[in-house]
Amino acid sequence: MTKRVYDFAEGNRNLADLLGGKGANLAEMTRLGLPVPPGFTITTEACREYLANPRLSAPLVAEITGHLRRMEAAMGRRLGDPDDPLLLSVRSGARFSMPGMMETVLDLGLTDVTVAGLARHTGDERFAWDSYRRLIQMFGRTVCGMPASAFDEALDAELHLAGVASETQLSPAELRTLVEAYKKIFSEYTGEEFPQDPMAQLLRAIQAVFSSWNTERAVIYRRQERIPADLGTAVNVQAMVFGNLGPDSGTGVAFTRDPATGARGVYGDYLANAQGEDVVAGVRNTVPLQRLAELQPDCFAQLTDIMSRLEHHYRDLCDIEFTIERGTLWMLQTRVGKRTAEAAFVIATQLVDEWTIDLDEALRRVSGAQLDQLMFPRFDVSGAPAPLAVGVAASPGAATGKVVFTAEAAAAATEPVILVRRETNPDDLPGMIAAAGILTSRGGKTSHAAVVARGMGKTCVCGVEAIDVDPAGGRFTVGGRVVRQGDTISIDGTTGRVYSGALPVLASPVVRYFEGELAPDAEPLVAAVHRIMAHADAVRRLGVHANADAPADAARARRFGAGGIGLCRTEHMFLGERRALVERLILAGDDDARTAALAELLPLQRQDFLEILTAMDGLPVTVRLLDPPLHEFLPALDEVAARVARARALGEDPGHDAVLLAAVRRMHEQNPMLGLRGVRLGLVVPGLYAMQVRALAEAAAERVHAGGHPRPEIMVPLVDTVQELEIARQEIADVLATVADVPDIPIGTMIETPRAAVTAGEIAGAARFFSFGTNDLTQMTWGFSRDDVEGSFFPRYLDLGVFEVSPFESLDASGVGRLVRIATAEGRAARPDLTVGVCGEHGGDPRSVGFFHEAGLDYVSCSPYRLPVARLEAGRAAVLTTGGGSDTR
Repeated sequence: MTKRVYDFAEGNRNLADLLGGKGANLAEMTRLGLPVPPGFTITTEACREYLANPRLSAPLVAEITGHLRRMEAAMGRRLGDPDDPLLLSVRSGARFSMPGMMETVLDLGLTDVTVAGLARHTGDERFAWDSYRRLIQMFGRTVCGMPASAFDEALDAELHLAGVASETQLSPAELRTLVEAYKKIFSEYTGEEFPQDPMAQLLRAIQAVFSSWNTERAVIYRRQERIPADLGTAVNVQAMVFGNLGPDSGTGVAFTRDPATGARGVYGDYLANAQGEDVVAGVRNTVPLQRLAELQPDCFAQLTDIMSRLEHHYRDLCDIEFTIERGTLWMLQTRVGKRTAEAAFVIATQLVDEWTIDLDEALRRVSGAQLDQLMFPRFDVSGAPAPLAVGVAASPGAATGKVVFTAEAAAAATEPVILVRRETNPDDLPGMIAAAGILTSRGGKTSHAAVVARGMGKTCVCGVEAIDVDPAGGRFTVGGRVVRQGDTISIDGTTGRVYSGALPVLASPVVRYFEGELAPDAEPLVAAVHRIMAHADAVRRLGVHANADAPADAARARRFGAGGIGLCRTEHMFLGERRALVERLILAGDDDARTAALAELLPLQRQDFLEILTAMDGLPVTVRLLDPPLHEFLPALDEVAARVARARALGEDPGHDAVLLAAVRRMHEQNPMLGLRGVRLGLVVPGLYAMQVRALAEAAAERVHAGGHPRPEIMVPLVDTVQELEIARQEIADVLATVADVPDIPIGTMIETPRAAVTAGEIAGAARFFSFGTNDLTQMTWGFSRDDVEGSFFPRYLDLGVFEVSPFESLDASGVGRLVRIATAEGRAARPDLTVGVCGEHGGDPRSVGFFHEAGLDYVSCSPYRLPVARLEAGRAAVLTTGGGSDTR
């Protein structure tokens, strides 16, 4: 028969998958000889079996009973003994810590009979009746689903009758009366008497803890923390020890270092004459753990010795729960403690200096998500008002500015502004670039506004449904309050909160370090980040490039550690005033008009390329030829149609608007993402790609003449078949041949359609490099239009568990990732020297970076502000894959 129950003495910390984190660590402390109350753990396998078939099998009950008998023998007490009863705690314990998400039952085993025995044995009648009261309340809520408020009225009535403020002041007789009231409430709610069989209490409590794995709050927490839903929880059954037996008893939580800052020392809270749940619930004010040295010096000395042993054993910050029962110290739990992002970096480097771990291990212990947290500015909310509204925290950070409702107003502003829209679109990009922050009433974490904002390092709050945006009226309303254009608001992209007025902002020292404003040793946090980043750069195999379309972005990317530009989107160079030139190109009626429009664009494009190549001198710059549908450079159909209709209604000649309307209608597409864009534009619009190639070649030649070392690359977008690439490649080669002193310019393609991925072997014959456009590849593989689905059924899919996380946020490794693997393998089989990278939004996602390393790609490319995260994760991927350790400190 498969073993489903383990005594603490039978396990160890390496069995966390089976025994859960709490059970494995209780077993480990027992193995180390620390004072742990006896107990046993029911495995996660038993939980999964129970969730599939909600009943405790006879063999499992038999195992539980056998281990209970051994515990009784060890304690010299018996569950249900009327004279000296053994009481139990029943606690959850999943593989990954989920504090407060699942259930606990304490004081189990108390009945109308055993409560008297407990009073006699402890000599404390008040303690016994208070423990019985706690059990009925906890059992009712946890096992029977009663609301926590069900017992509050009875407690308040008894406190009022006794004339006291707290239950700790009730006499034994008053507590006895309260227990009877609680039992009556239990019976009224459940239709049964409070169970008087301790074994029945135990089995029902175990079932309740198993079931709590799927409570709403546990499900939400797992989704937030990306904990798999199929792990299940273990159940830990342990002999109760009591911290509420008088002034020489108590309970506390200790940390071996400060979990907020990482500072060395003894940190924690202690509460005399209390059970552990009192500390967690905050029902009474605790005292600093150091006070225990005065209250019980012997216990404090023993505790600090144990803390030191545990930190040395676990080689990390430890979080410890303990109870003192009449002068005797008991250890109830330990685990590697949760910590802030700041503490994670500081502690990791401290442990390196202490020769506890090496730099490889320090790198494993931090994450890109933590570094991301350290890079965003924060509001000082100590005196902040109540928020106006709360939405989706789409892009972390803090931004204050005057409200504007159009991209044009944002771009024209001379002071910080918040761009407020129902939702954003590509036309809003200039305003988004100019704005300090972006606020939308629609959309989610992967909407256009969110994705672009994160890429630019802009603060963004999306989906604030409480606000009604009225761009025409220049205002938005929320809860009857009107906020007008020009009013100042503050948005917190870390919490999703929107405030009226300006809040003070605290700058991020980590960003100031990456910008070169702070020295690496400026403060402990910056020093820790610098040290770990330097090691990540030293060990990573994966290159990290930037998505940058402007000289300022390129310069920032270089400061932030980019090894080149992996995606320079030329369509972003045609916005603003240049849009009129593209409009002329689209409306050109003959070759001469088209040539003239291209001739005007050429010097502008050349200057853009020159400045970017200068900023990235000596590093590769991959330029993607024009990709989006041309109609995106034209006004909206309804807007032009309205102007034409208005002019004709007034008897006026619509003039240019009539020509424009005809062009808009001619180029209108039902699904432009699948229409005339990418390489198709280059093949259909004569001279377009040739103009861009000439501009790049002439800029590169100019850099050569100036003594520079330009390394441009040309990327042809949206190729489906090798024939498309061969035609485009020939046109590119013909143009390059006409420019003197141009350096070698590799020509490659963007793999962003499933067909390109599965025919990569053929396409590689005409390409020197591949770059995966994972945004479009995800859309086409799933059959999703991102802007349409995120606001419709994605939330439901996340609730149902169809997605663990949006495939636009983190790469779908089994689907889209399989296409990446196929294309990489077949492309390199055809061309062994093929360079392979990724330039989609996933290039800066921590989880996705690990996949790209494992899949053998050469580099990832992401927005400048995500470069440090990608560099860190590329280093982590290298050490996590090897699993080894470095002696370098």
